[in-house]
Amino acid sequence: MSSCRMMMRAIRVSELGAPSVLKLCTDLCVPQPANNQVLINVRACGVNPVETYIRAGTYARKPNLPYTPGTDVAGVVEQVGDGVTTLKVGDRVFTTDTESGGYAEFTVAAEDCVYKLPDALDFVQGAAIGIPYFTAYRALVHKAHVKPGETVLIHGASGGVGVATCQLSRALGLRVLGTAGTQDGMKLVLKNGAHLAFNHREEGYTDKIMDATEGRGVDVIIEMLANVNLSSDLKMLAFAGRVMVVGSRGKIELDPRDAMMKESSVMGVVLFFASQEERKECAALLYAGMESGWLCPTIGSQYPLEKAADAHRDIIESRGASGKIVLIM
Repeated sequence: MSSCRMMMRAIRVSELGAPSVLKLCTDLCVPQPANNQVLINVRACGVNPVETYIRAGTYARKPNLPYTPGTDVAGVVEQVGDGVTTLKVGDRVFTTDTESGGYAEFTVAAEDCVYKLPDALDFVQGAAIGIPYFTAYRALVHKAHVKPGETVLIHGASGGVGVATCQLSRALGLRVLGTAGTQDGMKLVLKNGAHLAFNHREEGYTDKIMDATEGRGVDVIIEMLANVNLSSDLKMLAFAGRVMVVGSRGKIELDPRDAMMKESSVMGVVLFFASQEERKECAALLYAGMESGWLCPTIGSQYPLEKAADAHRDIIESRGASGKIVLIM
């Protein structure tokens, strides 16, 4: 199978900017797997907020143009490169990264970024595992070092990473508080493991969170929108509390005394920097979750590949997140 005997459809970005720069191409060559890589026939690909930042040119790392976005693919192994030992043609898989981009009918990924997808989950759910669940584990375990019995607040808990963090937090024995921007979002948060849910659009909702902790505050906050919430987060922490910044869309002014008074800390979380050993550890726990049933991705809006621009608008502009946004091939 030479590289251009097979053609495919894929989204290409030739310039950084608004969602409209996401263009569907119908005549791209199917990529070929190199050593230790596999070619995947993509059935679904998750859409993550970070992909909108990269596309807009506001992310720290700029892509080489043109490029195809997307990392969280689920599909079937079509071909394996030399040196691949853990996967074979026909395996159902999901990924945490790709070499050639996931908004496409076929993608190439390194063997160590590809994991078998249990039969209990369909491809759409498989496309919702990668960044959300691996980020949740990195934030809670590798960075916040949570312990059973601690209280975690997931600030923006109804999106893909938020739902994953709710489920994982509950499985780790934490007391789980979550916020969402709509009533439906709050119901979703409660359904996915939170003990209590709060509407972060309501006046005085932070007082309700403090009341729920009897004034003590929360031990850990997983923050999806730090440019809006970080200042109030610091005030809601218990002594020696930790804020894990998973997402931010701008700058914010802080009073350092809020951190000093509680000897609290703020730490950024980026899955890209996880070591291979950390990823293996995470995958092992997530597999246990898939087998026992607590890991069950909640899917929000689904779009055909050609509507990728609409998906990018939805994930940023929608009034309240409700599960993972996925592209269907």
